[in-house]
Amino acid sequence: MSNQPLDMASLEHNMYFFNLGNHFQAYEFLGARQTTLDGVTGYRFTVWAPNAKRVYVKGYFNDWQETRMEKVGRTGAWTVFIENAKEWDLYKYVIEARTGEKKEKQDPFAFAYEIAPANASIIQNLPDYQWQDQAWYEKRQKSNVYKEPLNIYEVHQSSWRRHEDGSAYTWADLADELIPYVKEMGYTHIEFMPLMEHPLEMSWGYQIGGYYALAGRYGTNFEHLMAFVDRAHQEGIGLIVDWVPGHFVVNDDAMAYYDGTPTFEYSDPNRANNIRWGSLNFDLGKSQVQSFLISNALFWLEKFHFDGIRVDSVSNILYLDYDEGPWTPNEYGNNVNLEGLGFLRKLNKEVFLRDPSYLMMAEESTAWPGVTANLDHGGIGFNFKWNMGWMNDTLKFFSLDPLSRKYNYKLITFTFMYMFDENFVLGLSHDEVVHGKHSLLGRMPGNSRYDQFCNLRVMEGYRMTYPGKKLTFMGNEIGQFLEWRWYSQLEWEDLNREFNSEYNHFVKSINELYLTKKALHQNDLNRNGISFLEADDADRTIVAYIRQADEAEELVVCVHNFTPVQRDNYRIGVPYPGTYQVILNSEMAEFGGNWEYQQEVFEAEPIPAQRHLYSIEVTLPSMATFLLEPLEIELIDYSSQADAVQKEKEALAKAAQVNQTKAKQPQKAKLPKTKKTRKRKTARK
Repeated sequence: MSNQPLDMASLEHNMYFFNLGNHFQAYEFLGARQTTLDGVTGYRFTVWAPNAKRVYVKGYFNDWQETRMEKVGRTGAWTVFIENAKEWDLYKYVIEARTGEKKEKQDPFAFAYEIAPANASIIQNLPDYQWQDQAWYEKRQKSNVYKEPLNIYEVHQSSWRRHEDGSAYTWADLADELIPYVKEMGYTHIEFMPLMEHPLEMSWGYQIGGYYALAGRYGTNFEHLMAFVDRAHQEGIGLIVDWVPGHFVVNDDAMAYYDGTPTFEYSDPNRANNIRWGSLNFDLGKSQVQSFLISNALFWLEKFHFDGIRVDSVSNILYLDYDEGPWTPNEYGNNVNLEGLGFLRKLNKEVFLRDPSYLMMAEESTAWPGVTANLDHGGIGFNFKWNMGWMNDTLKFFSLDPLSRKYNYKLITFTFMYMFDENFVLGLSHDEVVHGKHSLLGRMPGNSRYDQFCNLRVMEGYRMTYPGKKLTFMGNEIGQFLEWRWYSQLEWEDLNREFNSEYNHFVKSINELYLTKKALHQNDLNRNGISFLEADDADRTIVAYIRQADEAEELVVCVHNFTPVQRDNYRIGVPYPGTYQVILNSEMAEFGGNWEYQQEVFEAEPIPAQRHLYSIEVTLPSMATFLLEPLEIELIDYSSQADAVQKEKEALAKAAQVNQTKAKQPQKAKLPKTKKTRKRKTARK
């Protein structure tokens, strides 16, 4: 991208398409870009400020004196070529409004900025990085993301780990420690909270001021981030970045009212002002804003090789009344943001035109239909949507006293009604462990840490076997008790406490099952992937279902007991005769539970149960997730109703014989044995 011929003719040509809303590499000519003019190499500064009276640039290269810029025809852009400007020089624009008022402004297209409270833009070139991730790219092209496991680890860059002196990890540090950890734990992708420049660190990156710059506190050198992404891909880990196209920081030295008039924001104050977040909403119907934002999305995808983008607060883009305070209806008198809807559809169209294997995820918290539906079918065109309804109901359910959950059983079962309405991601994100909500462990009821971890294990077991792709926030996997704090690292020392390391082992184990058992991911997004065994047992508060892969023999039987009551002689319906083996019992001692022994193999009996002709009888652990899979089974074709009726008759006859035989036999001791008490372990050093 260096030394491109950016003369007036090429600028006018590019600005023509920028103004139409159809230029999606706008960062190549807007901003401070190295170029050669009449054989002289320097930097051309170009900024879009359509209603400014005059525009100047000042910086190291002119001793901070104002150098006047000239108009680029009638395009609304201003430009100047400066011969002695150098990479890493600081600079600012001075915008003179039509009122005569002058304001110093940052460059919206700068690739780097000073760390706040300093606010100058920095000249930086895009590095000519030599990527080594071709094998990953080729694999991604061949993969069907809807049929493959997708297990995302959400990370805040500077608070995952810190050095002993409190300083944040560099990208090289994260490459050495974060990537191996994520791989070992069984996650497929890392999702970073926004990495773009944001002046207020406690905004976690969601109040962006520089969309084309890596936040200075994360290191301004692009090559370091590129090396991290490259290494992650070589290790088989995908990368997703959070992105905020709905609203931007209100700071007067950034994009707010850039040329003295509404430039990037709406002219209607009701639409421009985002009261809830103290920011400004982009005017997504303005063609130049569309060029700015879509160029930015493609910038992070194409230049940095991110595999996908998670779009923040899509609801704020779709609804005119999503915010607090007054709102202005659209031309039809309702609350739909028609410009926002059109922008999202255009964004997804342009992204997938370039590469259908990208991931585009929507954080959308309402029941807006078709968020993940195809554009041709009237949808918005995202790959995936966060299932906020599932998240809210699930966390509310598990925060209840287990013995009262039977009165709130519908919190769990209601989600079954819409589980396939969209391509869902089941997320337990950073938003659920801040602002007094407590950590996931802190939400769990119980009189002891043992009780809390039992609840946490069954909740995670339920999430990882429920249809949908997965996302969890850093720290959830170690059972951290404190809420997440953006200014310090995770409580890694908790792994020295009883139950935490066992829980971490449990998460790793169930992640491995999700990755390796096709039944748990291959049909995550369609009704063929699940058949319910029990969804009406409110009194015992048990939910059971079978997760099914494409092949009939590849299935996992999932039973979740949401109360601290062991269920003896519990009968589970299974579709085929044969033997089934336990692949996970969350109450085993290795996970921090009370079970020392587990019968591993069960024979299916011809006894109808839970709408199946065969069943197995187990001792169902209290407060636990219990998973089985076929070991040796006889497949039966139930496609013929006549065959099914005949099989049922045969099964009933065999059941009668079995029951008669059992009645004559002495009762066997129940297995497995459970301990009534649990001694506290010595904390690991």
